[in-house]
This record gives sequence, structure tokens and C-alpha cells, in this order.
Amino acid sequence: MQKLVKGRFGYIIRVVGVSQSRWARQMLTSRQDHEKVRTVVVPVVRHYSSLRPLRGDLLKFPGPNYGIPSRGIGMIVARVLRGALKIRYLLLGGTIAGGSALAKTYEQWKEALPDTKFLEELMPSQEELDAIRTALISYRDKIKDSVPDFTLDPKLKELGESKYDQLVLWFKERLDDAIKAAEEEKTEGSGFFTDGKEEDDFSSDLKQHAISFSAMGSAAEKEREKAGLYQSLKPETIREKYESLQEELMQVQLKYQKEVERLEKENKELRKSLMLRAGDKIAHKKIKKSLIDMYSEVLDELCDYDSSYDTQDHLPRVVVVGDQSSGKTSVLEMVAQARIFPRGAGEMMTRAPVMVTLSEGPYHIASFKDSTREFDLTKESELSELRKEVELRMLNSVRLGRTVSHEVISMTVKGPGLQRMVLVDLPGIISTVTTDMASDTREAIRSISEQYMSNPNAIILCIQDGSVDAERSNVTDLVSQMDPQGKRTIFVLTKVDLAEENLTNPDRIRKILSGKLFPMKALGYFAVVTGKGSKEDSIQAIKDYEESFFRNSRLFKGGVINSHQCTTRNLSFAVSECFWKMVRDTVEQQADAFKATRFNLETEWKNNFPRTRELDRDELFEKARGEILDEVVNLSQVSPKQWEDALSKKMWDKMVTHIFENIYLPAAQTENSGTFNTTADIKLKQWADGMLPKKCVEVGWETLEDEFRKFMERAKNSKDHDDIFDSLKACVVDEAMRRHEWEDKAADVLRVIQLNALEDRSVHDKQQWDAACKFLEESVKDKLHTTESTLREMVGPSTKEQWMYWSYPTEEQKRRAAVKSELENILKSDYKHKNTLTYDEVTQVRKNAQAQGVDVDNEFIRETWHPVYRRHFLRRALAKAYDCRKAFYAYHQGLEGELGVECNDVVLFWRIQQMIRITANALRQQVMNREARRLEKEIKEVLEEYGCDRDKKEHLLTGRRVMLAEELKRVRQIQEKLEEFIYALNAEK
Repeated sequence: MQKLVKGRFGYIIRVVGVSQSRWARQMLTSRQDHEKVRTVVVPVVRHYSSLRPLRGDLLKFPGPNYGIPSRGIGMIVARVLRGALKIRYLLLGGTIAGGSALAKTYEQWKEALPDTKFLEELMPSQEELDAIRTALISYRDKIKDSVPDFTLDPKLKELGESKYDQLVLWFKERLDDAIKAAEEEKTEGSGFFTDGKEEDDFSSDLKQHAISFSAMGSAAEKEREKAGLYQSLKPETIREKYESLQEELMQVQLKYQKEVERLEKENKELRKSLMLRAGDKIAHKKIKKSLIDMYSEVLDELCDYDSSYDTQDHLPRVVVVGDQSSGKTSVLEMVAQARIFPRGAGEMMTRAPVMVTLSEGPYHIASFKDSTREFDLTKESELSELRKEVELRMLNSVRLGRTVSHEVISMTVKGPGLQRMVLVDLPGIISTVTTDMASDTREAIRSISEQYMSNPNAIILCIQDGSVDAERSNVTDLVSQMDPQGKRTIFVLTKVDLAEENLTNPDRIRKILSGKLFPMKALGYFAVVTGKGSKEDSIQAIKDYEESFFRNSRLFKGGVINSHQCTTRNLSFAVSECFWKMVRDTVEQQADAFKATRFNLETEWKNNFPRTRELDRDELFEKARGEILDEVVNLSQVSPKQWEDALSKKMWDKMVTHIFENIYLPAAQTENSGTFNTTADIKLKQWADGMLPKKCVEVGWETLEDEFRKFMERAKNSKDHDDIFDSLKACVVDEAMRRHEWEDKAADVLRVIQLNALEDRSVHDKQQWDAACKFLEESVKDKLHTTESTLREMVGPSTKEQWMYWSYPTEEQKRRAAVKSELENILKSDYKHKNTLTYDEVTQVRKNAQAQGVDVDNEFIRETWHPVYRRHFLRRALAKAYDCRKAFYAYHQGLEGELGVECNDVVLFWRIQQMIRITANALRQQVMNREARRLEKEIKEVLEEYGCDRDKKEHLLTGRRVMLAEELKRVRQIQEKLEEFIYALNAEK
């Protein structure tokens, strides 16, 4: 039975003969002859990077009963024929398939270049392509000529001339069928041959070898006398020959792989030079994104949209899982061909998922998703900086005492020869939580791993440390739970060099790589070596060491490891092939799922928020920014009079208590006007030198804030107001006001102005005098009203209120009322009583109260005296203010004392009024000229900070409306990117 199989690097001839085949039944006429020739197998020649393992018979040792049986001449002939023909067809098929596959690969690379007309002049001409093809074919012919000819065993003729001719005829028929199958493959448009030349060469080679089989008959006759050669071979000789053939097979495979790598490197250099030469022209044109970059953008959008990776995200990824220090990161670095991750000695280094997008490019560089910087991976200094940046990002992602984080660190690695795929490196599975870890670290790591592996389209790259006992593995049980059938799992055994040194029984590794030791299934099993134990080794040094190890390893020579199961190069080919197969099988289903999600969200929006624009959080923030800045501009519309009135009122409210308690009342207790003025001057100067300027600056700051908040509140009453911005606006204003500080020199300037204003005691005209009188009256009335309210609270409701409102005083209020009545009698008897009670007066009040049945102490009497005297004093001051209204002429002529009218109170309040007016004018100028602009600048800074703080925006802009618009925007972006990717993917097919 024959079949023409298409492999990675070309077509392979697969010819299999079984004991019950047609030609065997025709050749063997008796049961005895049937036992002599049981099986004739021409082994399959295939590139060893495929996930499908080679037939186990290829690398197995001969069985324990390998002696020559008495009637087993046919078996010996079949085995020797199989071993002899093995390398012949390996070299023949590998040479032809390798040359044809290289020609196909070159054409694919040529088609992948940007589709622009100007590159036609830069691309190789047809003559150059023909020269390259001719060189490849000549190299194939050179290898072919070096292959020694093999002939059939002459012993086969002993079976009879007819049987021998039938065997030769059978070989010729099989080769003719292979040639016919190749021709049919071409007519079906498989795209294997780039033109007719390669197919003709391939067919002609097969026909030449078919002719050579016809010459085997005569050659076999000449070798008949050597028929006793195989009978004299001992089992040890057969084993040695088998091992030498196996080692030769490995050498040939490595030789071909080296040659392929050399040609690939030359082709990449050619592409790089072409891209660089066309750089000036390409810079003016939009370069088409690669498939893997488009796919990576979709995954980045999904990371932001849904970090939990639930049912809405089933796009394929390669998830790298394994026990801690099992070599996960080293495998990923070998695939990326750069040591890009931080390394530690026995401690946890991977603390967060790292998504690495591998793609091909002319330069070997790396960059992060949220950064424009590119790290040159060919320079050790930039590699070191990249590792520090990765470590820093991992530490920043770990908050609130946690050891691991769910936040994804996304980066891209480009370089020549990299396989296109997306890998996610996860924290290693641990068994014990140490004291420097959070208590839930083990559960958190398992949760993260299960979260990524639960994706039914995720490819699980299970990493197992080959240097430790298999029974200590934690990851294999977890992987078997997540993928019981092993349909998307690839098993990788690391540190095989250490395993070879430590294990005394190589059969244990055979079981691991055949899937019989661990309770898990996988698509394929690989053995790799990712280092020599030194952090300073380069990737090339590790690759050379790995290649040398497998070339000389007794594990490979002994048949423990098949050739297609070793080296990270084969692993990367296999993972990339599996990844793209999964992508092509599932991406359209995911696009349909997001299309349905988008329809549901749009329907919900139309039903709940009709006639409202779909603004996401960023757009809402920008709208709120504009409204806030508009209100800042409105500050310039406040008139100077409004500013001065607001400043004057707030200043008076701030200083009225101090003026009455610390200046006016002490000065009014003096006996003559001279003492009054002296006391007032001293108090005013102390006040102006001390706290007054600072208080005025505070008043200016508060007035600015009040006016700005008035505009903000006024905006809420407009019909276009949207209350979704209220929290954001309030937070921005509060933060800006907290940061805003008045200029330091403002207080010093105000101090000079205020001292000059307070020193002037000359009222210039009647208008100012009347204004001062009015100011004094209003101030005294306000204080009098406040004092009377205090007294009412102390003594309780009056008799009228008791009758009308059914309210009654408490016992304490009754005592206060009795004491108040006695104190008022004292003030009536002495109208100009001072502000303090003598001891005798206190004793008299107490005794009079006791006579009324009210028992009080001296402190209780003095507490009641304070508001009683305050009211009495304010009434006197108000009466004096009324008398001074018409005393301006007497004051101006200096006759106020002679006329019995003292107007020092009016002059004092005029001085204070003038100081307030001048201060308000100075503050108003500073607010309009400087502070409003500084406030606008600070508000802009706060808005810029909030605009960059996603958490802040999520906290301040909330609600179903915001969440729905945000989700709708994300789903649209993801769907559009998926459709763009699918279109490009179908175009590449």
C-alpha cells in the first residue's frame, strides 16, 4: 500500500507492506514460506517537527529473541532490507522534498511582501529566481549522487525466479503509482510546485529510480555468492549496525536542518535589505498590519473589556503553565529567541500574567502595549533594561499585600525567524506558601491558571521539570482536569540533560514522552534543553548546547527520544501550527458571538435611553471638562462692584466679633474721648500688624471659591443640566480649591494699605459721616439682635409666649430669669455702669434671689451678667449713634465735647469701614488679574490628572448609562477588529 503524503518541507513517499498484502500472498505458496517473510516495511520519511509521532518501530531495539531462527531466513532478509532501504529513501525523499519546499517557502515569503508597485523594481528578477532554483536543484543532485546504491538481497532469488520478478515488478508499480499521485496532486491545485520544472524533476527522479530497480535483478545474480553474509551476522553485529544507522539518520537530519536554517537566514537578510532600501518610499504609504499584530490587538481589547475571560472571550491563546522553577520562562525565551524575563534563584519571579505576541520583523525588538519605546534585543544593555521594566511592572501590579496579580502585562517581540503566535506566561504552581507570601497565594495562582485554561480554545503548553521526580508534579493533575481528552495540550519535558544524568532507568523518560506515565493526555510530547544553568548564557549558546546534547545523548541513540520530539525549534513549529489551526477553526464563531452581544446592547440602549447619545466614560469626561472650564471663564463676567461687595461683606463677617469684643468694648469703657482714641489706636495697630492681613487673604480665597461655586450651582438649574457630571465637577472643584494658595506677598501688601487706612481719623465730608453712622447702627443692631436671642434662650419664653404657644421655661431658665431681673435693676440704678460687677453687687443679687426662693452661686450670676450688660451697652451705643447723625458739624469744628455729644464710636467705625473698602478693592484687583487665572490653571491640572486616572473616572462617572455605553463601545471595537482580522486571514489563505 502506498501514499504520497504532504509534510512541512515537501512530499514524502510512504510505502508500507504487511504480511497479508496482495503480493506476499502471491509469492508465498506454503505456510512455511509465509512464516519466513512476515513483514517488509519501507519506513516513512518525514520532517520530525510534526506533532504526529513516527512509527514506534523505527527507533525500537530489537526484541530479546533476536537470534536467527532455524527457519527465519526471510525474517533476516526483511530486517536487513528495511535497514538498508531506510536511509536511501530518507535521503531521496528529504532531498527532493526539501528543495521543493524551499522553493515554495521562498514564493510565500515573496507574496507576503507589501503589495506595492514600486517594489517590483526592488524584488529579484525572474533570472535571479531561476538561479536560486537551479542552485537548490544542483545541491539536491549533489546530495543524491553521494548516496550509495542499494540492491535487493540475492537470497530473495532463492524463492524462485518468478517470485523475484514479481517483487521487482511490484516495486516498479508502486513507484509508477507514486508518480501518478504526484501528477494528480498538481492538477488539484495544491500549490506545492511553484512551476512545472520542479514537478518534472521530481517525476524524472522517481522514474530513474524505478529503472534502477529493474537492474537489481542482474546485480542480485552477481551477489549470489555473498548469500551467506547475513547468515553469519551475530545479534550483537545487528544491534551495532542498527545503532550506527540510527546515528547516521540523526546526522543527516541535523545536516538538512542546518542547511534549511542557512537558506532561511539568507532569505531573511534579503527581505531585510529590500525593506530598508524601500524605507523612504514605504514611509509615505500605509503598511499593512501583519495577521499576528491584528490578532494581538483584539486580545488587548479583550483584556480591557473583560479581564475575567468568561464566555465572551474564547479566542485561542498559548497558555504556558507549570510548576515553579520548572523552566516555563526559559521555554518562552527560547521561542522568543531572547532572554527577556527577570530571573531569580529559587524565588517566584512571574507575579502576573505576561502576554507575549511573537511576530516576524527585520529587527529583533520588544515593546510594551502602552509604551512607544522599543528595546533592541541584540544589545545586552537594553535587554537588562527590559528585564527591569518587566519586573517593575509586575511589582506595580501587586497591591494590598498580594503576591500575585490578575493584571495582564502585554508586550510584543518581533524578530527574524520568529513563529507567529500569542503566548501567556503564568505564575508557577506552588505547593507551599512561605512566610513572605500572602496566605492565599497558592489558591490565587491556581485560580489564575484555571481561568486561562478554562478557555476551550486555549492551547495549554504544560511544562514539566525533567530533573525532578514525576510524583512531585502539581501541574499535570491540574491540566488533566481542565483538558481530560488532551485535545489542546502540548507536553514539554525540560532539563532533559539533568534527567539523563540523574535517572538510572531511561524507560521512565520513554513513558513520559509516550504519555503513559502522567495521568494526562496531550497532542504531542517534546523534550527540550533550555540552558546550562547559567543566567549569562546567550540564546545561541543554549541552542548549540541543546543540539550537541541531543546529537550525543544516549537517550536519543537508545531510541528513548524520537527525533521529532526534541529541540525547542521543533516545539515552536508545532505550537505555532496548532495555534493557527485553532485560530482558523474558532475565530468566526467568536465574531458571531460578539455580533449578537452588540445587538443586545444596542437594543437595551434604545429602550432605556432614547434620544440620548452613546457617550462612553472618556467622552463624558471630556464633556464635563468643557463645562467646568466654561464656568471658570464666567468668573471674568463678575463686575468689580460685585467682587467688592462680596469681599466687604465676608470680611466684616469674619472680623465683627473681634472688633466688638477686642476693640470697641474695651475702648468704650474708658472715661473720656482721649483715652477712647488711644485705646482704639493701640488695638487697631496690633490687629493690623498681626492677624488682619492673613484674615483678609483667607477672605479673598473664600470669596473666589464662593463665587465659582455659585456659577456651578446656577448651572444645575438650567434645563440642559445633566446630573451625571455632578460628582465629577464637585470633586474637581474641591481638589482645585485645596491646591490653590494665595500669593505669599499679598499679606505684606495688604498690611501697609490697612495701617495707612486705620491711622486716618478725619472724616472728610457729611456723606462719609452719614455712611459711618449707618454702618455703626447696622452693626450694633445686628449684635443687639444676637444678644437678645441669647438672653431669650437663657431665660426661656416670656409670659406672652407661654400663653400663646403653650411653652414653659425649665427650672434653670426660671433661675436665670430671677437673676436677670435683679441685674437689670442694678443697671437701671447706674446707667453708666462698667462691664464688671463688684463683690458687693454679686452678694446683693444672690441674697435677693434667695429671698425669692432661688438659690444660685456667684458664677451663675456672672454668666448671666455678661449678656445682660452686653444688651445694655449696645442699646446705649445705638442711642449714641442716633444722636451723632446730626453732629458732623460739631465734629468738624471740634465742638462735640462742648455740645455734650461724643462721636468717637462713629469715627472708629468709619476708620474700620475705610480699611474694609480699601482692602476689598485690593483683593478684587488681585482676584481678577491673577488668582482667577491661577485657579483656572489648577483646575486644568486636576482635569488632566483625572483624565489619566482610569480608576478615578470609574469612581466619579457611574451608573448603568455609563456602563452600557462603555460596554457597547468595547464590543463594537472588538467586533470590528475581529472582522478585519478574519478578512485578512481569509485573504492569506
